[in-house]
Amino acid sequence: MVRPGTPRTGGLRRSTPIATSTAINRAFYDDLWRGVKLQPPRKFNTWPLLSRLAASAANRLEIGPGMRPRLPIGGTLFIDLSTAAVAALRRLGGRAKTGEITALPYGDAAFDLVCAFDIVEHAANDQRALAEIARVLRPGGTLVLSVPLYMSAWTFFDELVGHFRRYEPGDLQALLATHGFTLEQSAAFGMQPRSQLLLRFGMWWVRNRYAHAMRWYNAVVMPLGLLLQPRLKFVPGLVGDPQVDEVVLVCRRAGSRST
Repeated sequence: MVRPGTPRTGGLRRSTPIATSTAINRAFYDDLWRGVKLQPPRKFNTWPLLSRLAASAANRLEIGPGMRPRLPIGGTLFIDLSTAAVAALRRLGGRAKTGEITALPYGDAAFDLVCAFDIVEHAANDQRALAEIARVLRPGGTLVLSVPLYMSAWTFFDELVGHFRRYEPGDLQALLATHGFTLEQSAAFGMQPRSQLLLRFGMWWVRNRYAHAMRWYNAVVMPLGLLLQPRLKFVPGLVGDPQVDEVVLVCRRAGSRST
């Protein structure tokens, strides 16, 4: 098990260790996204929320969209570790560049809306990641992010995709507050399989038949996940159901747009 703050040096399918978390994540997601068709934002259950928020956010940023952007591609800035994802977004008219969450190449208070889905838990320094988001988001602006909950729910899937941690609810809320964010609402989120047997089976294929595993994931698992994703049901504050192990959060940056 990878504990919070412990670098994943080596990965699950690489014979040669990689020195940094950035390199690990870039290598994994370049492999994952290469040759994959980009899924348009309208296909995701986040679209009703994000299309509404985007309509009133002239300046918006999505961090780490990969081939699954959630904000409208036109008019949105994207930053991602994967060169394959950046190239795909550019081909569709997106304003995309390579970079990472802990060193965003934008000025202070540049955006009205920032999104980061399944990204913060990949950062070795999540304090730095949230500080950077707070820096580029205008006072009164909106942050929408998703994160996994509970280290007790750690599975092979977390290690496979490069997570550094899962969040305990109290720690998550403290992290957000430290960087000036108020959690307004949240909803259960994510498409991770719950079956440990299925996860172990998938892990074996990734370790031993990587190319085949990725073809099945992109051709079958991902489309099926899109078809089965439930409608997001938001509640005030943080979801209190201990069976929910991933959440999407809607947060407000401290201050007002006039300050």
